[in-house]
Amino acid sequence: MEKSANDLKIDYVEFNVTDIAAARSFYGDAFGWRFTDYGPNYCEFDDGRLKGGFTNLAPPRPGGPLVILYADNLEEAVSKVERAGGTIAKPITAFPGGRRFHFLDKDGYELAVWSKV
Repeated sequence: MEKSANDLKIDYVEFNVTDIAAARSFYGDAFGWRFTDYGPNYCEFDDGRLKGGFTNLAPPRPGGPLVILYADNLEEAVSKVERAGGTIAKPITAFPGGRRFHFLDKDGYELAVWSKV
C-alpha cells in the first residue's frame, strides 16, 4: 500500500461544544469559516486551510480541542501508538466517512487518529 501525503500528520481538529449553532455563528462571524452540517450532533468547519468539527456528543473540554491525525492504516497506527507507550482510550470505531480511535500520550493528552477505510 502506497503512503499518502497525509499519513501520520495532523489532519483535523475537533471542538466539543455546548451549542453547535452558537459555535457556527461565532467562528463564522469572527473568522469567515464555512460549514457543512452532518446531522444535529456534528458540523464540519473549513477555514480555507484546515478542516475541523464541532460536536455536542461530549462536554466541552476547556483544556483544548481534540487534535486528530490521519493514517492510511488505522490498525498499524494503533500498534505504533501502543509500542511508543501510548494508551488506547477509545478503540477503533466507525463513523460516516471512515473510522477512528483515541489515545492518551504519556502526559495524558488525548488525541485521535482517523482513516477513510
